[in-house]
Amino acid sequence: MYYATLNDNWQIRPLSEFSHGIYPRNDDGWLPAIVPAHWQQLPGLETHSGKVVYRCRFTHSAPVGPIPGERYWLRINGAFYYRHTYFNGVDLGAHEGYFEPTEHDITALLRTHNTLIIELDCPDEHNKVGKRMITGVFSHWDCFDPQANPGGIWLPVELHRSGPVRLHHARLRTEHCDAHLAQLRFALDLDVTQPSPIQIEFSFAPLTFHGETQIFTLQRRLRSGTQTVAGLLKLREPRRWWTHDLGQPDLYQVTVRIWLNGILSDEQSFAYGVRTFELRDWIPHLNGERFLVKGNNYPPGDMRIATMNRERAERDLALARDCHMNMLRVHAHIDHPAFYDAADAAGILLWQDFPLQWLYRPEVLPAARHQARAMVRLLGNHPSIAIWCMHNEAIHLEDTADESLAARLRTYQSAFIFSWNRDVMDVQLKKIVEEEDPTRPVIRSSGEPDVPYVRTGTDAHAYFGWYRTYGTLADGEAVRARFPSNLRFVTEFGAQSFPNLESSLRFMPDPLDDDAIKRLVERHGLQADIMSAWYPWRQAKSLAEVIELSQNYQAELNRFYIDRLRYHKYRPTGGIIAFLFVDPYPAVLWSVIDYWRVPKRSYYALRDCFRPQYVFTLIEPRTFTIGEAIDLPIYAVNDAREPLTGAQLTIRLCDPTDSELATVIRYLDLPADSLATEIDRLRLTPIRAGDYTIELRLSGAGPEFTNRYRLTVVATGEMTTR
Repeated sequence: MYYATLNDNWQIRPLSEFSHGIYPRNDDGWLPAIVPAHWQQLPGLETHSGKVVYRCRFTHSAPVGPIPGERYWLRINGAFYYRHTYFNGVDLGAHEGYFEPTEHDITALLRTHNTLIIELDCPDEHNKVGKRMITGVFSHWDCFDPQANPGGIWLPVELHRSGPVRLHHARLRTEHCDAHLAQLRFALDLDVTQPSPIQIEFSFAPLTFHGETQIFTLQRRLRSGTQTVAGLLKLREPRRWWTHDLGQPDLYQVTVRIWLNGILSDEQSFAYGVRTFELRDWIPHLNGERFLVKGNNYPPGDMRIATMNRERAERDLALARDCHMNMLRVHAHIDHPAFYDAADAAGILLWQDFPLQWLYRPEVLPAARHQARAMVRLLGNHPSIAIWCMHNEAIHLEDTADESLAARLRTYQSAFIFSWNRDVMDVQLKKIVEEEDPTRPVIRSSGEPDVPYVRTGTDAHAYFGWYRTYGTLADGEAVRARFPSNLRFVTEFGAQSFPNLESSLRFMPDPLDDDAIKRLVERHGLQADIMSAWYPWRQAKSLAEVIELSQNYQAELNRFYIDRLRYHKYRPTGGIIAFLFVDPYPAVLWSVIDYWRVPKRSYYALRDCFRPQYVFTLIEPRTFTIGEAIDLPIYAVNDAREPLTGAQLTIRLCDPTDSELATVIRYLDLPADSLATEIDRLRLTPIRAGDYTIELRLSGAGPEFTNRYRLTVVATGEMTTR
C-alpha cells in the first residue's frame, strides 16, 4: 500500500511552555530540524533539555489509483518522550512513551497544503531514585554521558493510505513446531469504518531458502470500529529458525492482506522465523534442543540511537557472531527497529529488557502497564527475541561509583527487603506480558540473587573484582560454593578498561593529567577510584601503559568468570552473558569493543573463552606459598552439535624462569554438547617464588588456540587474595 515518509521541511522551536498547538505562522524563532534525529544533534541545541515544538509543512497530492473509501493515516514511529500532536490546527491527542508507534486517522483533515505540529517534552530526570519516564538507560545509566538528553523524533514520521479496513498491526506467535507442522497463532488489529465481510490472506514465502509459498485464506465479518481478529494457522513442513551456531536462521516473508469486496484494503509484510524457545530450570532449549547461552549486554548501538541503521547493526552482530555469541541482552531499552531485523537474519537470540532501570515513583505504573503490552506487540514477531525481562536491578542505586557505606546499605536494603518497584510493579508487568505472549519466558526483574529459604531469585549479576559492594574474586568463590543456584543464568559481570590507544587519543591526552581524569570521570564513565582499588593505574607513565593494565585486568577477570561458568555447564549454568559489548559513545566502560568498533584485548579473550571446544583450568584467586601442594585440574568442554574426536591437548607447566617443569599430551574425544570433563590433574609443589605458567594448547578442534594461566608463589606469610 502507498505510504510516504515526511523527511523534509522540518523546523524546531525550543521553548519553556507549550501553546496548545498555536505558534507563529512565519519562520521567526524557528530553526531548521532533521527528522529522524535528536535535538541535541542540531546547532544551538547541544545542551537543550525539556520542551520543543516541531513543525512540518508538506504538500499532498492523491496517489495514482485511488481506492473506494480510502483513508489516510499519520504514523509517528518514535519520539522522546511526552508528545502532543496537532494536524492542520486539529488536536490529535497526547501520547507518552518513546518507542510505541501511534497512528492518527487524518482522512477528513488532509489537504493539498498541510501543517503538522508536534509538541515534545523530554526533561532531565533529576530524582534518580524516583524517575518518571520509561526510558531506561537513556535517562539514568553509568554508560552514557550524564549531560546527554535523548529528546527528539528519533524514528520516521510517515503518511499511510488504506481502504475502509486498516490493518494497524499483525502479530504471529509459534505455539508448537516440529519438522512436519507448525501451529501459529495470529492476531490482527483492525480499524473498520462500517460493518462488512472481509477476506484475510496470509502468504508465507521463503525468504532465506527455496521452497513453496503457502497461502491461507479466512473469511470474517467485522463490526465497525477498532477490533482484533485472532485464530490459528498450520504451516506444513516448516523450515525452522535456529541460532547461527545450531543451524540456519531461516525466515519466511509473511504478507497479510485484507480484501474487501475483491479490492485490497490494506496489507503488511514482515520477516518471520518459526521456532520455539524454553527455559527449563534456566537451561535454554531452542526447538527442543538444549544449548548453552553465551553472549553479552548490548547497549543502544549509539547513545544517539536515531543514527543507527541496518548496516551499523549488522556490523555489531557480525562481531558478536565472530565471538561465538548466540545471545545479546538488549540492556534496559528498546532498540532501533533495524537492530531486530538484523538479529533475526544473523541468528542471534535476544534477551529483551523493558526500559526500566533502577527505581521509579509509583505514579509510573499505569504508563508502565500500557507500554509493557506495547513492547510485546511491537517486537513479538521477531524470532530473535527469546526472553522478556521487566526491569533491570530494581534496587536503590543512584550513582554506581558511590561506594560509601550509606549507599551500600541502601542498596542491600532494597535488594533484600520489600521494594515497591520489584514486588508490586514488576509483578504486575510480568503478568501482563505473560498474558500477552505465553510463548516466551518472562523474568520479573534482572539481578535478583537467589537466597535459600528466603526467596527464589532470577538471573545473577556478579561484580566481584570490581565493586566493593560485591567484594573480591575470592569472595565470589565463597558465594559460588555457598549459593550455587546463583550460577543458573549470569547476565552481568566485568570490569572497565580503556579503549585502544588510537581510539583513546580521540578524547583524552597522553599522558593523563588530573584535569583529564576528572573529565573522564564526569563525562566519559570512568570509575577512577574503583579502578585504583585493583591495580595502580595512576602510577603508569603513559596512556599506553594505562590501557595495557586495564585491558589485561578486564580480560583476565572475564575469563575467570567464564571458566567457572563453563565448568558448571548445565550444573546448573544455562547462560553466560558478560557486560558490556560495545561503547555507545566515546568512553571508558566495561565494553570489549569501543565506540569506533575497535576490539579491545578482552574481545579476543572472550572469543577464545566462548569457543565451542574449550580447555581450561581453575586456579584459586590468591597467591600461593613455597612448598604448598597445588592441584591444577584440566578441563575440556564441547558445545557443538557434533562429537569432538582426535583433538590434541598439550599441557605445559613452567617455573618463573620459563624452564619447563612438565609437558603432557592428551587426545580428546568428547560427545556433542558435553559437560565439562576433567582431562588431567597436575600437582605443583613450588620451590621458589615468582610467577608459574600453565599453557593449554588445543589443536584439531577448529583454529588452534592457547590458554595461558599464571599463578604467583610467594614466601610463607606473604599470601594475599584478590
